[in-house]
Amino acid sequence: MIEPVNQARRTLNETPADLLVGGVGDVLARSYRITEAELFQVDYRLSQLLPLTEGDPITGPGHPAWRSFDHQSPILAEGVGWFPVSMRGERRGVLRLAPVPDDSTVLGELAEIATALAHELAAVSAGTDVYRAARRSQRLTLAAEMQWDLLPGRSRIRPAFSLAGQLEPAYAVRGDSFDWSDDGSRLWLSTINGNGEGVAASLLTSLATHALRNARRAGLSLADQAALADQALHDLYRGERHLSALLMELDLRSGVLTLVDAGSPRLVLLRDGEVAEQPLEAQFPLGMFEATDYHEQQLKLERGDRLFVVSDGVVDATGQDVRYGATALDRFLRRTGPMEPLDAVRSLIGDLRAFVAGDLVDDAVVVCLDWTGPQH
Repeated sequence: MIEPVNQARRTLNETPADLLVGGVGDVLARSYRITEAELFQVDYRLSQLLPLTEGDPITGPGHPAWRSFDHQSPILAEGVGWFPVSMRGERRGVLRLAPVPDDSTVLGELAEIATALAHELAAVSAGTDVYRAARRSQRLTLAAEMQWDLLPGRSRIRPAFSLAGQLEPAYAVRGDSFDWSDDGSRLWLSTINGNGEGVAASLLTSLATHALRNARRAGLSLADQAALADQALHDLYRGERHLSALLMELDLRSGVLTLVDAGSPRLVLLRDGEVAEQPLEAQFPLGMFEATDYHEQQLKLERGDRLFVVSDGVVDATGQDVRYGATALDRFLRRTGPMEPLDAVRSLIGDLRAFVAGDLVDDAVVVCLDWTGPQH
């Protein structure tokens, strides 16, 4: 039944942006006699699956919806099917369909339709607020709204690497951020440990991020990207405002990682079950001084290596007057070895929330990168 899949794709392309789920539901009703279709999107904290139109939020980790989200596979439970809504590694949520027969061919076709829905959601997200508004369990602060719109996504998968990042406190983050891009042979990744409060912190991070993108898209070296962003910040703030950043460029064929440490967050390597903080050549934060000359250093990755970049908000998180600390961080990172990067990031943020018994007070950013080795 390939035709229903193609029909669903055509319908998604032709349906108004705010009616995608209803449009694909009509195709499913005609082709598979499915009468219920609902999209559940993962919220900004990665802790709830929120319905687009009707139903209760899903929070329990053992729920079939979370099993589908975590394992990225269809889950059938009592005639209800749950299908991951994901594209290129970016997990948006799950599609709930009922009734669904216990037929592997049908399940495979419905999974394709859920993936097509994910692609269409990505295509229309800039032109409608329907889906963004539905994936928040509380109001975002203005600063957080700016920060989330700045991100390239929360996870990315290519044959040579897997990547994920998360901001905390999700609904009130101010200056911490990350950015990435790849061209098939190289991956660029920047992680920013922001400075300041509220909208002022978001504006500072936004300027730095756009300056780095502008330099990257012009084909400048990593050191020159740092220099351009440094100059952009200094020209506006004259040294009164600055921020820390770690810039990385990974050659996906060789595993050579080039870095520029501009007062950067912590970089940790997980290799063969062992955790080691990587020594970096400390250089001035972006925007601190005029015309800073930045230098690159290199690190050779091995197939299967995992890198974590964490801001000081992680290590300095405090619960009952006790810091989370580097020792607890290393111990937890060691346990994330079998997890996918997004699951590892979500687990670490969850452990931090449990440690502080609530949302973090200071900004924290966590980025996880797996290099799976050169691919032909």
